[in-house]
Amino acid sequence: MKVPYFDLKMQTSAIRGELERAIATQLDDCSFCLGPAVAQFEKSFATYCDASHAVGFNSGTSALHVALRILNAKPGDEVITTPMTFVATSWAIVYTGAIPVFVDVDPLTANIDPAKVEAAITSRTIAVMPVHLYGQPCDLDPLLEVCRKHSLPLIEDAAQAHGARYKGRKIGTFGAMSGFSFYPGKNLGACGEAGALVTNSEAFAKRAKALREHGSTERYYHDEIGYNYRMEGIQGAVLNVKLAHLDTWTKRRREIAHRYHEKLKGLPLTLPIEPDYAESVYHLYVIRHPERDQIRDHLTKCDVGSALHYPLPVHLQKCFDYLGHKKGDFPGAEMVADQCLSLPIYPELTDEQVDYAADSLRSYFS
Repeated sequence: MKVPYFDLKMQTSAIRGELERAIATQLDDCSFCLGPAVAQFEKSFATYCDASHAVGFNSGTSALHVALRILNAKPGDEVITTPMTFVATSWAIVYTGAIPVFVDVDPLTANIDPAKVEAAITSRTIAVMPVHLYGQPCDLDPLLEVCRKHSLPLIEDAAQAHGARYKGRKIGTFGAMSGFSFYPGKNLGACGEAGALVTNSEAFAKRAKALREHGSTERYYHDEIGYNYRMEGIQGAVLNVKLAHLDTWTKRRREIAHRYHEKLKGLPLTLPIEPDYAESVYHLYVIRHPERDQIRDHLTKCDVGSALHYPLPVHLQKCFDYLGHKKGDFPGAEMVADQCLSLPIYPELTDEQVDYAADSLRSYFS
C-alpha cells in the first residue's frame, strides 16, 4: 500500500464541479481583484470565526504584516514571538523594521511558553505574536494576562488553525487581530495564495482595507504608504466553496488523529497532546523521536510519506544571523526541530491507509 504524505488532487477532484462553477462565474464577471466573491468570503469567514470583521489579503504573511502596521510598528520596536514556526511569522515583524524577540516553547505542545514571555518584555516591546502551531491553540489566558499587565496587544498567528478552539471558543478574536493563511496546503486552502486579517475592531478593519490597497480609501488618493496586498476574486470564489466543507474536513482530521493516537500508543514516541483547554484542528500530526531521520527512512521504504515541520528553528536561520543567536539559546524549540516528523493527515485518507502508516511506524520498533 502507498500512503502519500499529502494529496491535494483528491480534495480538488471531490469538489471539482463546485470549484469550476465558482471560477466560471468569476470569468464571466471579470471580478479578478477583490470584488463580490471576496466580499462574500470576508463576511462568511468573519461569521465562521465569530468575529466582526475579516479582511481578505493575498497571503497570511501580508495579513500579519498589516496587523503590525496598524499598530504602527517601526524600526527598533520589538515583537515577542516563537522560534518554532514557519519563518513568515518573523517576516511580518522585520518588514516593519521591528525586531523579533524569541521566547522558547513548551516542549509538550511546541507552542510558545506563556511562563517565559514576561521576562522578554522591554520598554521597546509593542506586541506579542504567538502561533497556534500545527492547528493546536496556544494557552491564551496566561498570555493575555501578561499582555494586559503590560498594556500590550496580542496578535494571533492562526495560519494553521482555522476553526481551532480555546476553552470552547474559536481562536482568532482573543487578540487585537489575527492572521490566517489560505495557502493551498492549509486546512482551508485557496487555489493559489490568499490570507485574511480577522478582528473585532471596525477601525482596524477599515485601516487594513486601506493598507492592502495602496494606502487608499478613495481611488487615486493615498493617505499613507500602502501595499498591493489584495485578494484575487478567483481565490475568494474558491474559498467560498471550500469554507462550506471545512467543518466536515476538520471532523475527519480529528478522527484520523485519534486513530493514530490509539495505533501508536505504547511506542517510545512523543505524540501530539491536546491540553484540556484546546481543540486542535490537526493541520499537522507531528510525532517526535531522537531517531527521527532513521524513522523517516524506514517509512519511505514502506511507501509512507512524511515531512519535517520545521527542521531548523527561526533563530538559527541564516537570514537572522544578525540577531546574534546561537544553538542552545532556545533548547525547547531546538529539540522539537531535531525530533519532529509529520505523518500523513488529510481528510481523504482512508482508515486502511492510516492503519498502514501506523503499522509501518510500529514495525520500526519491532
